[in-house]
Amino acid sequence: MDGKIGSQKSSNSSNEPASPHQRLNPEGLAPGIGFSHVVVTQPGKTLYLGGQTAQLPDGSIGADDLVEQFDLSLKNLCIALEAAGAKPEHLVSLQVFVVSAEEYTSRLKELGSIWKKHFGRNYPAMALFEINRLYDKRAKIELMPIAVVPPKSIPPTSSPSISSITQQESK
Repeated sequence: MDGKIGSQKSSNSSNEPASPHQRLNPEGLAPGIGFSHVVVTQPGKTLYLGGQTAQLPDGSIGADDLVEQFDLSLKNLCIALEAAGAKPEHLVSLQVFVVSAEEYTSRLKELGSIWKKHFGRNYPAMALFEINRLYDKRAKIELMPIAVVPPKSIPPTSSPSISSITQQESK
């Protein structure tokens, strides 16, 4: 993290692509563990994706276990992103709806491993919502994503300081 603004850069020790979007975790907020507090997007095509659950191609829910449903939901999310010409690193926001926040938080380590399998260390702005039930009664989790696909000519950003963003906006 950059000490002044707490910007989060993707860890690229593997072959993981860097996000073209700037992810910030400002000082004065709790650490963003597994999510970013702020995502500053690059110009590009904004994608609003429908809720993704653990549905199989036949429409049935493919697992009963929360972690397995999360894995299938993320797989479906990646398929939807790819269909629109996007990649996992283009995800900028994710709303997670669960029927049991207690079960979700008790399995964070397992869920984090599944996240990294699909998205590496690219963490969008995220929120978790506990609801009574989802459309499909067997579903335990649903993901509502937003992605921004920058034009191919725009390279991934380094993390400018907040003051440089403010200066650019005032020009």
